[in-house]
Amino acid sequence: MIAIIDYGAGNIKSVINAFKFLGHECVLVSEPDSLKEYSHIVLPGVGAFGEAMTKLKNNGMDEAVREAVKSGKAFIGICLGMQLLFEKGFEFGEHAGLGLIAGEVVKFNETNFDKPLKIPHIGWNALEFKQNSPLNLGLKELEYLYFVHSYHVVCDDKFALAKTTYGYEFTSAVWHENIFGFQPHPEKSHEAGLKILDNFARL
Repeated sequence: MIAIIDYGAGNIKSVINAFKFLGHECVLVSEPDSLKEYSHIVLPGVGAFGEAMTKLKNNGMDEAVREAVKSGKAFIGICLGMQLLFEKGFEFGEHAGLGLIAGEVVKFNETNFDKPLKIPHIGWNALEFKQNSPLNLGLKELEYLYFVHSYHVVCDDKFALAKTTYGYEFTSAVWHENIFGFQPHPEKSHEAGLKILDNFARL
């Protein structure tokens, strides 16, 4: 069974609909202790890094997530949920993240271009997969997914499952042991995105 963490900062309805369309059962979970009951955990999210972390901390969900990951459960962060996996983010100040993967989340550099980079990065863009993982099984090396974000992850290339170019190249998907993260929204990305979610559910 798949647990989708409900902390008031998620694109939850579309994620639920995607899993149901694929034939996988999922449940909204807002109580930290309940995560122990599920084998697969999804951390969705839209909004600001610091506010989302505050919401996770307020009821102890941050520690529950760390424990779930430590126990080996399959885990995926989507959009802001991917960014929260890292050590810190710099959206409206500096904020500590979950610290599950080494790295930080920074705003797109809008300068050093012939014309300023348009922020946020919205729309379809290519993911170039740099590794073969269980989640991109059956996908091409280059797939297009849907993005909406103003900040991106900076981390060691060993964690980079995929990269995307928007003005410059950035890490758009990550993989570390039982942890996956996607900056784009698989649930809004048609066949390629649904394949990613299906692969996750079948881990």
